[in-house]
Amino acid sequence: MASLQEQLLKAGLGDKKKAQKINKQKHQQRKAKTAQTAESRELAAKAKQEKLEKDRELNLQRKQEAEQKAITAQIRQIIETNTVATDNGDMVYNFTDGNKVKRLYTDAATHKQVTLGNLTVVKLDDSYRLIPTAAADKIKQRDESYVIYVAEQTDSKAEEEDDPYADFQVPDDLMW
Repeated sequence: MASLQEQLLKAGLGDKKKAQKINKQKHQQRKAKTAQTAESRELAAKAKQEKLEKDRELNLQRKQEAEQKAITAQIRQIIETNTVATDNGDMVYNFTDGNKVKRLYTDAATHKQVTLGNLTVVKLDDSYRLIPTAAADKIKQRDESYVIYVAEQTDSKAEEEDDPYADFQVPDDLMW
């Protein structure tokens, strides 16, 4: 069977040039249609790739936020379990938090432990607490912003051993 176009040409109802022109236009339309579909495929692939990258970034951000929450919870637990009670203190211990001087009331034994560096001042929410320096080191590994003040640890026994005048007694009634 011959196509309708060929039948019309044989019957003399159509022109060969017109038929070629129509065929050429149809071919161009098909070619343009395939080009459009290729472009739309490329655009769809590009949009899909961008969405995947955006999703990866969001997942990474959520993961970092979850890790930060876990670290904060660990720090809070360390502080709460290792807090040294300072409720009935009559001595004032001054320390700086940023540019401000803050006070913490302690008893004499606790005050001495802080000045020797055995206890550390940390900040939890809006309050200051004393915890052992070993626990503060664990907190420092996770986030240094919680540790407010650490006195330099000194070995008082080592200083006493190195004192060359330790054997000599100072008289109580010395007058100048």
